[in-house]
Amino acid sequence: MKTSVIGFPRVGANRELKFASEKYFAGKITDSELQNTAKELRKTAWLLQKDAGIDYISSNDFSFYDNMLDTSFMLGVIPQRYKKLCLSKLDTFFAMARGYQSEKGDVTALPMKKWFNTNYHYIVPEFDDSVIVQLDDTKAREEYNEAKSYGVQTKVDVIGPYTFLKLSHFNGNRQLKDYISDVASAYKQLLSNAKEWGAEWIQLDEPALVLDMTSDDKELFDALYKTILDKKTIKVLLQTYFGDVRDFYKELLSFAFDGIGLDFVEGKQSLELLNNGDRPDCSLFAGVLCGKNIWKNNYEKTSALLDKIQAKWKGELVLSTSCSLLHVPYTTKNEQKLDQNILKYFAFAEEKLSELSEIASKNPAAFEKNSQLFKAERVAPNSEIAAKVANLKKDDFIRKPAFEEREAIQKKEFNLPLFPTTTIGSFPQTQDVRANRSGFKKGTVSKEDYIKFNQNKIAECIALQEEIGLDVLVHGEFERNDMVEYFGENLDGYIFTQNAWVQSYGTRCVKPPVVWGDVSRRNPITVEWSKFAQSCADKNSKKPVKGMLTGPVTILNWSFPREDISLKESAYQIALAIREEVLDLEKAGIRIIQIDEAALKEKLPLRKADWHSEYLDWAIPAFNLVHSGCKPQTQIHTHMCYSEFIPIIKNIDEMDADVITFEASRSNLEILKALKDNNFRTEVGPGVYDIHSPRVPSVEEIVNAVEKMKKYVPESKLWINPDCGLKTRGETETVASLKNLVEAARQTRK
Repeated sequence: MKTSVIGFPRVGANRELKFASEKYFAGKITDSELQNTAKELRKTAWLLQKDAGIDYISSNDFSFYDNMLDTSFMLGVIPQRYKKLCLSKLDTFFAMARGYQSEKGDVTALPMKKWFNTNYHYIVPEFDDSVIVQLDDTKAREEYNEAKSYGVQTKVDVIGPYTFLKLSHFNGNRQLKDYISDVASAYKQLLSNAKEWGAEWIQLDEPALVLDMTSDDKELFDALYKTILDKKTIKVLLQTYFGDVRDFYKELLSFAFDGIGLDFVEGKQSLELLNNGDRPDCSLFAGVLCGKNIWKNNYEKTSALLDKIQAKWKGELVLSTSCSLLHVPYTTKNEQKLDQNILKYFAFAEEKLSELSEIASKNPAAFEKNSQLFKAERVAPNSEIAAKVANLKKDDFIRKPAFEEREAIQKKEFNLPLFPTTTIGSFPQTQDVRANRSGFKKGTVSKEDYIKFNQNKIAECIALQEEIGLDVLVHGEFERNDMVEYFGENLDGYIFTQNAWVQSYGTRCVKPPVVWGDVSRRNPITVEWSKFAQSCADKNSKKPVKGMLTGPVTILNWSFPREDISLKESAYQIALAIREEVLDLEKAGIRIIQIDEAALKEKLPLRKADWHSEYLDWAIPAFNLVHSGCKPQTQIHTHMCYSEFIPIIKNIDEMDADVITFEASRSNLEILKALKDNNFRTEVGPGVYDIHSPRVPSVEEIVNAVEKMKKYVPESKLWINPDCGLKTRGETETVASLKNLVEAARQTRK
């Protein structure tokens, strides 16, 4: 049986792409030096897959930032404001991803959203009326030939036209339907060109097919692919992932695809769909090896699934990953500190290549070793924690009194001005902050010195915010490496890796902790830092300082979860642990507590019919459980970012927080109308500027954003804040941006 990998991690085993890109942004290396790093990373990835015996290896799955942005460039979908900058192709690419500010011009970045149900973010393509679709397949051609020069024959991987158009924004007079013909012609030309390069296969990724489809969607797909596939001379693999294609399976069989890739991990109905027919002349690329988790595959179960698939599909069967391996760490080889009794249960991207080969070849020794691994008990259950979850009652999830009564109490309690200003939590993580934290972990910095350093930083941060004039302060989070990992380090049931980095967006990589066993709080986590920060404020402004926590759903969604218990049970375990922290903060005199749920929407099923039964019916209560025991005077904030929240806006209101801040700057404040239409009761702070861009927003720009917000959000409920935490930004731009934010609030109050 042949094997296929949809895509491979591009940042490198040691995040080489991240560091090279950041050096390029800082002007420390040239364009050619950055390109050389990229070439080495691609070469390593291709040869790893070839040496593992993978038959279908992808080229063009690499990107300096995001494949959707690459596709925009391939089709010439570059808005006029970026063309006017007259930058190089690479710098225009980065301007669209990160924003740009110099004497040549000042532009914000394109919107950024979550890629389906993952923590990866894509850059949203934008069609304005200046766009003329024209194929430029230079990148795909060069990377295909590059792989060939190393003796690696690849399938050319490109985001498909249906998914590209469905995820795009159309900001001019011309709308989606006006571009169908030109986009289809460009892809048709791409197929012809790829054949001329010598490619045998082209992989068109169409994950949007696993979403609910309307008759218009089906007509769009039909219009695109009837043109694209007409008289094709190259084999075409239609690749889907993150779910099943229940709305379109029969129709897919009628198209002249040479291969169809289906996800049998997240695609709940994929196996059942095969009962509706097959194509003996078409290869089925069966995604049976999970591309999103880090646990070793159970060979016996996977082989049994393959047998069932083989019994239904009469054509060739190719063993594949369920999605790109972009969503898992690179290799376990860099994990030097983890016990082998733990590490033996893990398979990162490189190890999954071996798993594919062993399953495909049905290697007896490998199967026996795998069988023994799954016969042993990995971790013993904690009966006390299980009992706490089992004994939860309905009242444990309800905060009293009702929101309106709490809101009135809190208005009197805090006496904040109209349009109160705050930040999301973190302040710039400078080199000395990282060095202090690293030294403490390595033992070269004593606990006393570590605490003293952070206290000095907190005091400086409080003083800075008071000087700037912010109304609700934060302590800066100088003790934290990551908003999930930091909490996981203080929870029993979690384990941590050294180098299991996963790309979140662009140069941003995260190192998700692993839920190993039952979860409970070991000791207070943030209380002392928050108390110290509030004591600093009490000496001068007496302004409230927010206690900063990460919510249970985000902690779970940004971890690698267990597979032996349900997500619901894991979420409730974490919620009980964070609830203890919330109540301890309240006892310590912290009057505002922010419980971030940045990843709330991440695990939302892609099909609306499954939203409540599979997710919302436990995700929203998990958040409610965390804060339901608080006094009415305690103001609970939450924060969300970079997801399409409009469809679940009513569910967000049911979280019963007092204030919610969320990303809105990159999405042109689209969520505001939904807030008004749904009579959203929670006080809100839509982000007024994009912290993922180095540019400094002007006072006028922020005032204009707030004026727009006022049309949709009652003035008494509107907060002013950045769209996310500030830890990735520089100090100079942060101070300048916040001063402009506060001045904009003052002008708006007038």
